[in-house]
Amino acid sequence: MLKAMEAYLVTDGNGLEAIDFYKEALDATVEQVNLYKDFLPDCPAELENFVMNAQLRLPNGQRFMLSDNNPEMPYTVGDNITVALITDDAETAKDFYNKLSVDAKAIAMELQEVPWSPAYGNLTDKFGISWQVNAEVADFGRDYYAD
Repeated sequence: MLKAMEAYLVTDGNGLEAIDFYKEALDATVEQVNLYKDFLPDCPAELENFVMNAQLRLPNGQRFMLSDNNPEMPYTVGDNITVALITDDAETAKDFYNKLSVDAKAIAMELQEVPWSPAYGNLTDKFGISWQVNAEVADFGRDYYAD
């Protein structure tokens, strides 16, 4: 089942700074931050504090997410926001991913297990819309940010 459709912000290596900025500017609560160094074996020193995934909650209860751009991929200002489809199981994520990827302009990441999800994929559909499909399963790889 589809749980949510949320904004996903992508920063250019300054994700921790952005988290602090949006926390203050939007009165957001930081719920989770996963850094590259927590999940990548032999993480290069320059990437250790890159944000792999962060979740923030607005006072009205709405959530938005943020990560640093993969340094192996180009970063384009203006293309740094995507739509995140959040499901509550891997099969639903697979179904959405398969449907959205028909005639896709680009597949940035095939649907696969990642540290925070049993099913995550990232693509640009045939209309040029960027999507992140993510199965959010309770207690799967959670790492919580401590203020």
